[in-house]
Amino acid sequence: MSQLLSIFAVTFPIFALVLCGYVATRRGVLPLGAIPVLSVYILSFALPALLFKLGMGTPLGRLLDGPLMLVYTICAAILIGAVILFGRTARMGLKDAAFGAVVGVYPNAGFMGIPLLVVLFGEVGVRVIILTMLVDLFLVISCCLAIVQMPEKQAGSGLMSGVLRGIGRAFAGALKGALSNPLLWPVAAGIAWGALGPALPAPVSKTLTMLADTASPVALFAIGAILARNAMTSTQATPVADYLPIALVKLLVHPACVYATGWSFMAIGVAFEAKSLAALTLVAALPPAINITMLAERFGADSGRIARIIMAATALSFFSLTAAVWLLGVGPSGS
Repeated sequence: MSQLLSIFAVTFPIFALVLCGYVATRRGVLPLGAIPVLSVYILSFALPALLFKLGMGTPLGRLLDGPLMLVYTICAAILIGAVILFGRTARMGLKDAAFGAVVGVYPNAGFMGIPLLVVLFGEVGVRVIILTMLVDLFLVISCCLAIVQMPEKQAGSGLMSGVLRGIGRAFAGALKGALSNPLLWPVAAGIAWGALGPALPAPVSKTLTMLADTASPVALFAIGAILARNAMTSTQATPVADYLPIALVKLLVHPACVYATGWSFMAIGVAFEAKSLAALTLVAALPPAINITMLAERFGADSGRIARIIMAATALSFFSLTAAVWLLGVGPSGS
């Protein structure tokens, strides 16, 4: 019972804050023109501060778990390719298919994963979250943004060849994409500062803490606001078939792929700490990261569809996360 209460204590505020943003926008308390300002604040200030602090507090040597990172990377690459391949249709272009791939594999590790995994795994949970963030920032976001910025005509000579060329160009341009990724540098800077730099001056540390503490509530509020804005301005509803399958991929297929790949590695003699694999599986079972909606909006993709995927997955995660915790047989750290 205490395990279920711990999960509920994390998930309930997420829904409450999203609802606050939705109601505030629908009732006109939050002007529609203020929503892009919230996005800029989250992506340029609050989220970088949070990522810097997480990176600074984790020694680099403890992050470099090669087998665990390889498992997560393999599963991300497989699902990205599959979602783009099957998601690009006559009415859904490469850009929207690529963001469907992002939302299908990029977990809400920062806003939902940290409080949940710290309760269940302690320090192991923090290490696994940082590791997955590095893979997501270097591989998932960077490669998918490279695909997003491709002209449609370069992938238009056939579904298979177009997608394969898009993925190839994405990997070729991954370094360029990473260098321009606003979420990568705070993590890298935090790791470097934690390893080489002195302690931050108290006023600077306090400022970063204040900014980082606003990342989760403001982002959740913004998701509700974006959902409300889309409902108010959209001329047609997003078909269930356009968002529910991706939500299920994130909640069910992604963790199943990670768990099965991890056990396959162990079957051929690769050493894994069972607790770390369980933590990695639970990270994969998290709903999508809420900042993907802001990225979709910035790059001109269908942010309404992305927001619906996130909302559906977050709602369903009440049940899927509870089932995942039960199936993995984990409980609060130290219990």
